[in-house]
Amino acid sequence: MRIAIYAFDGVSTFHLAAPQLVFGEVARAKPSETWNTVLWSFTGGDVTVAEGYRLSGISGPEAASGADIVVVPSWPEHLPALDDGLRELLLEAHDRGATVVGLCLGAVAVADSGLLAGRSAVTHWAAMDALRSRHTDIEVDSLVLYVDHGDVMTSAGTVSAVDACLHLVRNRLGADVANDVARSLVVAPHRDGGQAQYTRRPVPATGTGNPIGDVIVWALEHLDETLTVERLAAQACMSTRSFIRNFKVATGTTPAHWVLTQRLDAARVLLETTDLSIDVVASRSGFGSSVSMRQNFASAFATSPAGYRRQFRGK
Repeated sequence: MRIAIYAFDGVSTFHLAAPQLVFGEVARAKPSETWNTVLWSFTGGDVTVAEGYRLSGISGPEAASGADIVVVPSWPEHLPALDDGLRELLLEAHDRGATVVGLCLGAVAVADSGLLAGRSAVTHWAAMDALRSRHTDIEVDSLVLYVDHGDVMTSAGTVSAVDACLHLVRNRLGADVANDVARSLVVAPHRDGGQAQYTRRPVPATGTGNPIGDVIVWALEHLDETLTVERLAAQACMSTRSFIRNFKVATGTTPAHWVLTQRLDAARVLLETTDLSIDVVASRSGFGSSVSMRQNFASAFATSPAGYRRQFRGK
């Protein structure tokens, strides 16, 4: 198995290292398998990484011509449009049967190639809105760490590259080898849930003295109470219809969705910072029951409250 990893000026060392680390460990976990990685660029020679030093010995684009997997490990943070040279190389690799992989922001470059048209994908949470607006035909999924279509694969933010690469090992060599690789690297062989749980959702800004802003402040202090649209509207001294319309203008979402989001955030903070039982967390964050909180956690974060707590606190 030959894996060609695209290197460009400004790429972080971690993004280059993650696939090399996972795939390089395959030879030690299963010596009978030959998995070779190569870094390449269009000019070859040297590449200056984000940390400021230079890597030498980078191969030219011919190194990718016979690769079984072509990896775009990241992409510049300002998300420039994909250049024609890389687009053609990715399409040619795909046409001859290679798997094309976009890790982290590299998913944006793969999307620009057209290989994800009409499909689902994931990228770093900070670039999700940009990817959605740039490619309206792609379903951007925030609830997964990677999306594998067999011929094209994308992963979520930074460390999810390791999860995605372990998945590739698992699919090609089996769970035993993937587990051995993960054990050697001291990482989880498989992580549940996606990066939505890592994304802080700030309260939408509203003007001081604005009735909607006042209701938001009040609601945040009463999340453990019943917060119907009617009650919120009454607090704002508005009709329900007028309140819903003005709330959406001010916040970009509906009152019900906003309340749910704030309750999820409140529950996450309690799970991260306290040893309160799941039932108490559910009550204090306004879900009423642990069953309701579990259902909403599963829908929003693809994990359970207990799983979320273990992820962040090891408990």
